[in-house]
Amino acid sequence: MSQRELRVPLTPKEGWLIHGRQVLRFRPTRWEHWIQLLEITSGELLPDQEIPLLKSRRELSRAEALKLWGEKRQAGWTPCGPKW
Repeated sequence: MSQRELRVPLTPKEGWLIHGRQVLRFRPTRWEHWIQLLEITSGELLPDQEIPLLKSRRELSRAEALKLWGEKRQAGWTPCGPKW
């Protein structure tokens, strides 16, 4: 993994990861100096459906979201474009 792939944006930005049919969406919900939160939505792409099956939604701190992103990348998840 290159340094460029590991670089974390300083401004709020949406990010997506995919692994097989599983998708995670990282979306900033609150971005202030003292608190930064992201909503993590998981979904599954179904072969016979245009719209993915949304499975869960939770809110994490920026630090927790970065940790989750790193764990998923190490497990083989790859960045992708928006899926919904």
